[in-house]
Amino acid sequence: MTNLYILVIFMALVTYIPRLLPMVFLKDMKLPPQLKVFLQFVPFATLGALIFPGILTSTGDIYSALAGGILAVILSLVKANVMIVVLGGILGAYILIMLM
Repeated sequence: MTNLYILVIFMALVTYIPRLLPMVFLKDMKLPPQLKVFLQFVPFATLGALIFPGILTSTGDIYSALAGGILAVILSLVKANVMIVVLGGILGAYILIMLM
C-alpha cells in the first residue's frame, strides 16, 4: 500500500512540474500578439488530433464512424450543447449500423 502512495505522489509531481516551470520562469515574458493567437488554437488542434483516429476506429465500420463524426461536427457548428453533440454522434453511428 505504501508503494501505491509513493507512485501516486511521483505521478503527481511528474504531471505538475512541467506545468509549474513555465509559469514560474516565464511569468514576466511578453509574447507577440501573433504568437498569443497561435497558442490559443493549440488546444483545439491537439484535441482534434487525439480524437479523430478514435472516431475512425470506434465502431469497427468506417462508414458508421464517419456518420457519427460528421453528425457531431454539424451539431457543434450549430452550437448545440456538448451532451447533445456527443449523444448525436453516438446516435448517428448507431443508426447507420442498424441500417446496414
